Amino acid sequence: MSKTAFIPSVPGTSEDDFDVSAMSKMAGYRRFFGVLKVIRSTDGRVLFPFDGAPELGPYPSKLEAIAAAHVYGEHIVASDLARPEL
Repeated sequence: MSKTAFIPSVPGTSEDDFDVSAMSKMAGYRRFFGVLKVIRSTDGRVLFPFDGAPELGPYPSKLEAIAAAHVYGEHIVASDLARPEL
């Protein structure tokens, strides 16, 4: 038997309930892509990336790719606070 346990979804109540990690990766000459991971810390649910998630880029600089990932992360957090994915 497997030992899987049901973990109930617990919506976040503020921006402090989310862990947002924004980085960049390089793919080819002067092609930078944002790398984003958003986790709701109240229940450990990974909100981004998900299957079919859009690529963030390409951008001409590393800073632009990280900034774009940060902005998209803020959008994911604000959307989940408004309508939690349960």
